[in-house]
Amino acid sequence: MQGDLVAGGRLLLGLPRALRRSFDLTEAHGILRRRLETRGAAFLELARRAVYAVETSPYRALLARIGCEYGDLERLVQQEGVEGTLGLLCRQGVYLSVDEFKGRRPIVRGQLRIAADPSRLWNPLARAHVQVKTSGSRGSGASIPIDLAFVRDHAVNTHLTIATHDGTGWQHAHWGIPGGAALVNLIEFAMGGCPPARWFSQVDVAAAGLHPRYRWSAEALRWGGRLAGVSFPRPEHVPLGDALPIARWMARTLRAGGVPHLWTYASSAVRVCQAARDAGLELSGAQFTAGGEPTTAARLAVVRQVGARAWPRYGSTETDIIAYACHRPAAPDDMHLLHDRRAVVQAGPEGGPTIAPSMLLFTSLLPTDPLVLLNVSLGDRAVMTARNCGCPMAALGWFTHLHSVRSDEKLTAGGMTFLDIDVVRVLEETLPARFGGGPTRYQLLETEDASGVPRLWLIVDPAVGPLDESEVVQAFLDALGEGPGAARVMVAQWRQAGLVGVRRAIPRVTRSGKVLHLHQEVGAAASARDGAPV
Repeated sequence: MQGDLVAGGRLLLGLPRALRRSFDLTEAHGILRRRLETRGAAFLELARRAVYAVETSPYRALLARIGCEYGDLERLVQQEGVEGTLGLLCRQGVYLSVDEFKGRRPIVRGQLRIAADPSRLWNPLARAHVQVKTSGSRGSGASIPIDLAFVRDHAVNTHLTIATHDGTGWQHAHWGIPGGAALVNLIEFAMGGCPPARWFSQVDVAAAGLHPRYRWSAEALRWGGRLAGVSFPRPEHVPLGDALPIARWMARTLRAGGVPHLWTYASSAVRVCQAARDAGLELSGAQFTAGGEPTTAARLAVVRQVGARAWPRYGSTETDIIAYACHRPAAPDDMHLLHDRRAVVQAGPEGGPTIAPSMLLFTSLLPTDPLVLLNVSLGDRAVMTARNCGCPMAALGWFTHLHSVRSDEKLTAGGMTFLDIDVVRVLEETLPARFGGGPTRYQLLETEDASGVPRLWLIVDPAVGPLDESEVVQAFLDALGEGPGAARVMVAQWRQAGLVGVRRAIPRVTRSGKVLHLHQEVGAAASARDGAPV
C-alpha cells in the first residue's frame, strides 16, 4: 500500500514535467540514430553502473565466476560487438532462465548458488513513478517500478513505428485491464503529442472489491495531465463480452473522417471486429495494434473481414515493446526487433542446464529500464532472422525480424509434452472450419484431480451452437495426429487413455483479459501463461 502511495505521488508530481518535454518526429528520429550509433557504449555504461557497481547484482556474481572483470567486458565488446559478447557470455553460464528470472528457483552454476530474489534485478538508476503488476503467468505477479524516463524512451519507438504505418493522425484508444500498463500506454501517446481519445477498460475500476489504487491512478493521471495542459480520458468500462461500444466508436470516427486506432490484445481485436460484423458496422480503414497473444493468420482474417488492419506487437511488462509489425511480412506476426533499446540473442544448442536452445535472451541497453537484464529469458522462442525487407521499418535501421513468437511454457498430460504452437492451427483453423465459430471460440484446458491425475478439456464456446462432442474430440485428435511422429504418438496415447473431453463454456480469460490457446489449472494454484498487457 505504501509503495502504491509513494509511486502515485511521484506520478502526480513528475507527470506534468514529463509531458511538457513532449517530442516531435524529427526529434524522435535523432534520438533513434544516436541510440543505434552508441549501442556498445550504452551497454558498457549500464553494466558498469548497474552491475559491476552493485554488490548484490546476480550478474556481478556470474561474471566474477568466469573471471570477467569490467575491462574484459570492454575488450569483448570492442572485438565481438554487443551480440557477439552476449553469445560468448551465455555459453559460459552468464544468463538467467525464466524460472531464475521470476524467482521460482535459485541461480546455480557449478559451486555458485544465488538465492532467488527478483528485486535484485531492479535498476538502481531508475525511479518508480508507476507500479506495473506482471500478470503472474505461473504464480503470483510481481510489481515492476516504472520510471517516466523509461516511458519516454519507449514512447519514441511507439511514435516512430506508428508513423511508418502513416499513423501520425490516428485517434488512439486503449482497451485492456486497468493498472500501470494502461497508464504507461496512455502516457506514451501523450508524450509524442497525440493524447489518447478514449480509454476503455475491460474491468470496472469502481467495482466492489477492486483495489482503490486503480481509481487513484486514473485520477492522478488526469490531474497530472491537467497541470501540463494535456487532457486524458476517463476509463470507460467495456467488458470482454460486449465489444460493441468500441466498434461503434471506431465506426463513428471513420464516418467523421478520422482513423481510429485501438491498442489491445489480439483476441480483443477479434472481439471488436466480430461485434462490428454482427451489427453491420463498417470498419474499413480502422487500425489495431494487437499483442499480448499470438497474432495468427486466423485472427488477422477476422480483422480483415470488416476492412480493418491489425499490426502485431511483441512485448512484456518487464521490457515494454520489443518488436513491431513489418510492412512486408514473411509470416502473420513478422515484426522488426527494436534493437536500439534492447539486445537480443538466442541460446545455442548447448543451452545449459537451465535454458533450452533457441530461447530469446534479452539485455538492457538504456539506463531507464526498470529491470537490469543481461541474457535473460522471458520464456519465449521465435524465429529470428536478419534481412532488409525494404519496408519503412528497415529504413529506420531495424533489420532484425522476429516471427512465430510463442511461449516455451509446456503442457504435459498423460506423460506427453507439447508446445502451444502445435495446437494453434487446430484450434483456430481446423475446428472453426468444421464446426463453426471463430479463432477465439476454442481453447485447450489442462486440469488435474486431487491426486494429480491430468485431464485435458477442449473448451467450446456455446455460441458455436449444437454439436456432437465425441465428433469434436475425434476431429481434434485427428488433426493433431497429422503432425510429426511425436504428435502421432501423443494422440494415440491420449485416445487410449480417454484423456480429452469437451466442456461447453466460454473460453477462459486471463487476469490480463486475454484468451490463450492453452490454459492450465494445475498445481496448488490455477495459472495461465500470458504476457503483460503492453
